[in-house]
Amino acid sequence: MSTYALNPDLDNYCVMGNPVAHSKSPQIHAEFARQTGEAIFYQAIFVEQDGFAEAVTAFRNAGGKGINVTVPFKEEACNVADKLTPRAEHAGAVNTLWFSENGDACYGDTTDGIGLVRDLIFNLGLELAGKDILIMGAGGAVRGILEPLLAESPARVLIANRTISRAEELVQDYRGRADISASNYQDLKGQQFALLINGTSLGLKGEIPPLPDDILQDKASCYDLVYASSDTPFVSWAKAHGAVQAVDGTGMLVEQAAESFHIWRGVRPETATVIRMLREGRG
Repeated sequence: MSTYALNPDLDNYCVMGNPVAHSKSPQIHAEFARQTGEAIFYQAIFVEQDGFAEAVTAFRNAGGKGINVTVPFKEEACNVADKLTPRAEHAGAVNTLWFSENGDACYGDTTDGIGLVRDLIFNLGLELAGKDILIMGAGGAVRGILEPLLAESPARVLIANRTISRAEELVQDYRGRADISASNYQDLKGQQFALLINGTSLGLKGEIPPLPDDILQDKASCYDLVYASSDTPFVSWAKAHGAVQAVDGTGMLVEQAAESFHIWRGVRPETATVIRMLREGRG
């Protein structure tokens, strides 16, 4: 674990991950604190692969108030927390931890899914109810967004994955609660969707999922869960194929941070200016 110091004059928060140096969270939460007047200090802390539970305990014992959790520790954070919110239990992942006033209990929640939904609805102006949604990928990132998405009553949700069994596992967890099904990519031919969400990591290799050229409905939107300093490969594909909106996960990043901030401080910060600040600060 990297060495760090807490600010004795402020309430201390952090993001723990490996790697974590690239994290935008300190910048985002500093802006939230400036906006709201909340007296907090927020920093990024690098944690060794096998040292997460120990790092949480050390931060807690030093007087830390709350922790954001990023890869690869979101699943392990479920076990560190004494009590989980229902959405964290369903997701099997935690990205927000906080401690009781006397320090006896550690609580865990996941704000990724609600962050995505808030970005889609409030920032991008999308209507999710009654829409056909395609989600690519079946890993932890997708599991974390499913419940809030399904709560918006889409017409149907199709999860496509190279290994269809992994998509089917996710579908089983939510069958009966919504029109949700699994598919491989080959069977997408002839289908169209109003919203495509890329939850794969293919963009890190400069690739995109193998999608039919005519998979977009008229006026369809495309969303990449990852964020980058320039258009991701999926965002570039979406623009080239006529999507009316094609964006990366910058808005989701800020919205999930705002939800964490609200859990910790009881104040909901304004997000639009922070999203704009991050996008304008690229390159």
